[in-house]
Amino acid sequence: MAERKHMAGKWLFWAVLGALAILVVAYILRPEPVWVDLATVQRGPMEVTILEEGKTRVKDRYVISSPVTGYLHRVELDVGDPVIPGELLTEVDPMPVSVLDARSRAEAEARVEAARSAQNSIRQKTQAAAADAELAETEYQRLLSLDRSDFVSRERLQQARSTAARTQAILRSARFDEEVAAHELAAARTRLEISAARSEGEQPAERLAVRSPVNGRVLNVPRKSEGVIQAGEPILELGDPGALEVVVDVLSFDAVKLEPGTQTRLSGWGGTLLEAVVRRVEPVGFEDISALGVEEQRVRVIADMVTPRERWEMLGDGYRVDAEFILWQSADVLQVPSSAVFQHDGQPAVFLIDDEQVVVQPVATGRSNGLMTALESGLTENDRVVRHPGRELSDGDHIRIR
Repeated sequence: MAERKHMAGKWLFWAVLGALAILVVAYILRPEPVWVDLATVQRGPMEVTILEEGKTRVKDRYVISSPVTGYLHRVELDVGDPVIPGELLTEVDPMPVSVLDARSRAEAEARVEAARSAQNSIRQKTQAAAADAELAETEYQRLLSLDRSDFVSRERLQQARSTAARTQAILRSARFDEEVAAHELAAARTRLEISAARSEGEQPAERLAVRSPVNGRVLNVPRKSEGVIQAGEPILELGDPGALEVVVDVLSFDAVKLEPGTQTRLSGWGGTLLEAVVRRVEPVGFEDISALGVEEQRVRVIADMVTPRERWEMLGDGYRVDAEFILWQSADVLQVPSSAVFQHDGQPAVFLIDDEQVVVQPVATGRSNGLMTALESGLTENDRVVRHPGRELSDGDHIRIR
C-alpha cells in the first residue's frame, strides 16, 4: 500500500514538472508583441497645395538708353528715387553728325512714320483696355451689392474682384506703353531733325535731354558716371513698384496641375499673408540645377497680386516670397496620416487596431497632400490605425503601443 502511494506521488511529481516545462517552452516560443505608433482618424479642414520659392517683379520695366553716341553727363538719380513723365534724367552732348543722304533721310522719315503708327495702335489698345476695366469694375460693384443680400456666391465675387484687379493692371500697362510710344516718336523726330540740321544750314543741337517716359521709380542705374557713351547703351531702368507680379519656377510635373485663375498664397517675405492669382503658365520649360546638383525641368508661372496695395507697400522688385498654389481644399473631410496607408492586394489599406491586435482594413482614399490622405470609405472618425507599419507586422499580430 505504501509502495503504491509512493509510485502515485512520483508520477504526480513528473506530471507537474512536465507541465511546467511545457509552459516554460511555450512562454519562450510565444510571438513577441510588435511595438507600433498609432494615429487617430479625424475630421477637419484639408487642402492640397504646391509650395515653391518665387520672387517679385515689376510688370513693366523701361530701359532708358542713350539716343545718340556722345558724352553722357553724370546721372544724379539713385535707385528708389521717384520720377514723373517728362522729368529730366540726364543730358547727352551728341557727337557731330554728317548730312543725311537721300536714302538715309528716307529711312529716318520712315522710322518717324512707323513710330507714329505704333502710337496710334497703342492708343486703340488703351481704349480697349479702359473699356474692359470699366466693365469689370461695374460687374464687381454689381456683385458686391448682391453679396449683401446673399444672392451671389463668395467664389463668384472673388473671381469678379480678381478680374477687376487684373483689368486695371492691364490698363495701367497700356497707358505706360502709350507714354513710351509718344516718347519713341519724339526720339525718332529728334534724330531726323538733328541729323538733317546741317543740310538745312542750321547748327546742330548742342545737348540732348534724356527724360522719363513714365511715372515710377528708378530700379537700376547701369551707367552713373559721365563719359563717352554709345547710342543704345542703357543709362537707367524705370518702373512702377506698385504694379508687381510674382514669378515662380515650378517643376514641370507640378506645372501641368496649374491653370490661369488658380488661387495662390504668398508668405515668407517678412509681412502678412498675401493673396494672388495665377495669370499665366508659360508653355516653355527650361533646365535648372537644384541645390543638390540635380537637373530639373521647370516652368515659369506668373501670378498677379489680389491683396490691396496697402498691405504690401514695403514689397519691392526682386523680393523673395514663398508661393503656395491651392489645388484643392475642403473645410471638413475625414482624413488619416498618409504614413498609415499602404498597398495590400493592389488596393490601399491600413492596420486597424482591434483590442490589442491589428487587422488589415481596406480603404478608399481621395486627395493627399503628402502628410494627410482623405478617406472616402473603410474607416470612421476616432478609429485608431498604425502609423509607419513595418514589414514585420502582419494581419492578426499582437501589438504594444510606444
